[in-house]
Amino acid sequence: MSGTESLVEAAIRVLNTADPFEKARVGDSVAAQWLGGTITRAYDSSLDLSVPDRPSRLSNVKLVAPSSMPKIGKGGSLRSRQAIVHSLTHTESWAIDLSWDIIARFGKQEAMPREFFTDFVKVAQDEGRHFTLLASRLEEMGSFYGAFPAHDGLWDSATATSKDLMARLAIEHCVHEARGLDVLPTTISRFRSGGDDKTAELLESVVYPEEITHCAAGVKWFKYLCLRVGDSGSDQRSLTNLEADEEAEVIKKFHGTVRRYFRGVLKPPFNEKAREIAGFGSQWYEPLTVKSRIRSMHERPLFVFLLIKK
Repeated sequence: MSGTESLVEAAIRVLNTADPFEKARVGDSVAAQWLGGTITRAYDSSLDLSVPDRPSRLSNVKLVAPSSMPKIGKGGSLRSRQAIVHSLTHTESWAIDLSWDIIARFGKQEAMPREFFTDFVKVAQDEGRHFTLLASRLEEMGSFYGAFPAHDGLWDSATATSKDLMARLAIEHCVHEARGLDVLPTTISRFRSGGDDKTAELLESVVYPEEITHCAAGVKWFKYLCLRVGDSGSDQRSLTNLEADEEAEVIKKFHGTVRRYFRGVLKPPFNEKAREIAGFGSQWYEPLTVKSRIRSMHERPLFVFLLIKK
């Protein structure tokens, strides 16, 4: 591509690439150009670019509703281990799109600093590598990406948060990706118990530690947005050591955002150590394991208003 292409333009090019293997390859190339200084502009302020509502995808994977997904087992058989790796591969294919989408959809619109773009370029590059490695491992196991059904629940969440960067960060990175941190240690253990040390090592040494940094990016920029609302000088402030009242306000905002955009409650057990490394302690998520009994007036269902009026 032309040397005048901005990062946002390149991100949209990735999103419009249908083949997931090519998408990962193009994304890796774009990331290398941004990190290496070949792509120098985050966006062109004179251009009003259209970000696709849904990224281009091939139709080789049979999609079903999340509730209709067949059980994949606990890794005790080869078929079960294939299904688990297929599920992880599919998740990573969407993670590529989610990472480039947050850059293209929100970076310019929210006037985010350059560091935001760099953080999510790194996330996108990681996700592309995870997809490629897992898809390759799946083939080594005698299967392929598309051999099992899958669901697109991750993109459903992206659609629901497409107008709100704070919500996108909270739901995709601090809920969904954090859930991955909770379950990966058990998944790794199951592969080892099934005699598949190669997959276990891939998950343990590559995927797991990098996913912690992805959650950390979500926490970091959620804090940034919370503080920027009330403090125009927050760009230069440390986001790691907040004052107690600031931390409490950020957590309160997080709880409200999750309750608004996420269906249901967060399910323990939680990987407290990994979450702590990512930058959010139990006070962020423990209160979300139960439904809030007190809703604001605008969140109450119609019949409650009718009862109040009577």
